[in-house]
Amino acid sequence: MRAVRVHEFGGPEVLVADEVPEPVAGPGEVVVGLEVADVMFLDTLLRSGWGQEYFPRTPPYVPGGGGAGHVLSVGDGVDPAWVGRHVVARGSEGYAERLTYAVEELVAVPEGLSSAEAAAMMHDGVTALSLFRQAKITEGEVVLIAAATGGAGSLLVQLARDAGARVVAAARGERKLALARELGAEVTVDYSLDGWQQRVRNEVGGVDLAFDGAGGALGREVFETVAAGGRFVTYGSAGGFADIDPEVARQRDVDVHNALAAGPPDVATVSELMTEVLALAAQGRLRPFIGATYPLEQAADAHRSLEERATLGKSLLLI
Repeated sequence: MRAVRVHEFGGPEVLVADEVPEPVAGPGEVVVGLEVADVMFLDTLLRSGWGQEYFPRTPPYVPGGGGAGHVLSVGDGVDPAWVGRHVVARGSEGYAERLTYAVEELVAVPEGLSSAEAAAMMHDGVTALSLFRQAKITEGEVVLIAAATGGAGSLLVQLARDAGARVVAAARGERKLALARELGAEVTVDYSLDGWQQRVRNEVGGVDLAFDGAGGALGREVFETVAAGGRFVTYGSAGGFADIDPEVARQRDVDVHNALAAGPPDVATVSELMTEVLALAAQGRLRPFIGATYPLEQAADAHRSLEERATLGKSLLLI
């Protein structure tokens, strides 16, 4: 069986396609034949050795966090009716032809939704819907979304738009800004240009709510766009999490919320969120933008493109 593994932490070149033993479902598990694997920016960080305190990995390991496909077999204690079902599966591995998952990690894919669409929603859709719920957006609010054409950002643009918000999309380059406008952003701004925060203030004044999907120094710039009394939600890790001075936030009466501070949601919460986002996608109310697909063996190319900020929308591995 083919799988891509990380044999040592490092650059994209450490992603190696290997032949590995076929998985066998244990008690409470299923084997899923993956057709599409999700590729996240987080995968590139973990591959480099970042985040061991949050997401421990010991080489050699199969990167990724799951994908979409069909159930091939089940272990003891699992309803055999799962065999043959079209599912998305979230776990600690994804870049392989077949993998085992706990049955609780499965969600059935609605009719009419492809494996690629389902895989594109399984992490970023859950993240976007969770952030959207936490933020409690009201109609007419001005909402800035940084990294607005990334996997989660592009979905947040759509959710905020449908909630009646005035959406300001911040991204890098005209190609990404054009996509943000297509998805419903009212104002777009290139955050690679010096002084972009002032342009936001000139266009809309301060924003009521900002979603920081970038982190680091850029996340601190995003914070500067928030009006007094506003909200700042950070979930970005591309540049490390945005470190906002609590005293500055207090002086400006800005509520700062790190969406990842409490750790990942439990399996039941993830299942509920995933079920809803897949239903929204099947209904045509939420559209994942799949910008790049690669064969399994070209996982390194997918990682390079993400790290170079060249990917528009979602990246997937086709297995």
